[in-house]
Amino acid sequence: MSEGGFMKKQKGVTLISWLILLAIVLFNAIIALNIVPVYINDQSVKSLMKNLETDTTIRGDSPKALKQTITKRLRVNNVYSVTKEHITIKKAKNSYLVIIEYEPRGKLMGNLDYIVSFKHEARIPTS
Repeated sequence: MSEGGFMKKQKGVTLISWLILLAIVLFNAIIALNIVPVYINDQSVKSLMKNLETDTTIRGDSPKALKQTITKRLRVNNVYSVTKEHITIKKAKNSYLVIIEYEPRGKLMGNLDYIVSFKHEARIPTS
């Protein structure tokens, strides 16, 4: 017994609490390590789409040439999750509407997977 006849209460985090906290932190780290690169790639796609709207060298190109240009620029930026099948080009009034819609997928751990959906649009003048 300690002073006053009462036992001193222990303070702090127990080993089990530390293990639970460590498991939560590790789980979040695994998620971040898998999903952050997907969002970094999407920033490259977003930047590409923004640059397309102001690029005068592609004005007047055919839809096929536009797709090839976009695909080449994506490869230069190391974006391989977007393919030609994800690029849609629609004719609009005095412009083309370029739509890139894609869903990167991947494994987190075990039987846990992730799916992230992205859609970007750019209007490219035809003349």
